Amino acid sequence: MSQLYSSSLLENAVNEFAKLPGIGRKTALRLVLHLLKQREDEVELFGKTFIRLRKEIIYCKKCHNISDTEICQICANPSRDESTICVVENIKDVMSVENTQQYRGLYHVLGGIISPMDGVGPNDLEIESLVKRVQEEGIKEVILALSTTMEGDTTNFYIFRKLSPFELKITTIARGIAIGDELEYADEVTLGRSIVNRVEFTNSFK
Repeated sequence: MSQLYSSSLLENAVNEFAKLPGIGRKTALRLVLHLLKQREDEVELFGKTFIRLRKEIIYCKKCHNISDTEICQICANPSRDESTICVVENIKDVMSVENTQQYRGLYHVLGGIISPMDGVGPNDLEIESLVKRVQEEGIKEVILALSTTMEGDTTNFYIFRKLSPFELKITTIARGIAIGDELEYADEVTLGRSIVNRVEFTNSFK
């Protein structure tokens, strides 16, 4: 049975919240009613925060991580190891690896993984920009830290083939991450160990 609303404004607000991932209509209604109890200036600040986020957020020119400036804080940090790049699928994976406190190199965010079923091919990802970084930045190691799914492994292999002409070490996270797992759902200890105990990519098939 569909929910009956006494106000079209309320219904529209619920509909918008319900578009968010993992938010059902009951939760959406609870959130909207919570906002209605807040002071008007607090709700205005809430709305303006997301409008500003959408309008002003940019992506780092080097690694494609989300940023407030052209070069993100990680890439601009002189204490990071600039000879090592950790390749991840998305911004959430950068956060996951950073939370382990086991990695001090740079990142490269692909913006997805190769998935023909979803219409995502190599040209839809930031793979060529990765190759360019390897060519121009004196990179000594590329860590392939993608989810251990079929799509992740396909993307790993494609990148390995693209980078194989260069003299550098190509590694992948150790299989402490269960096969089929998304990186963002791995606990920090397991993910940290997988980064520290990374293996040569060619040995990951054994």
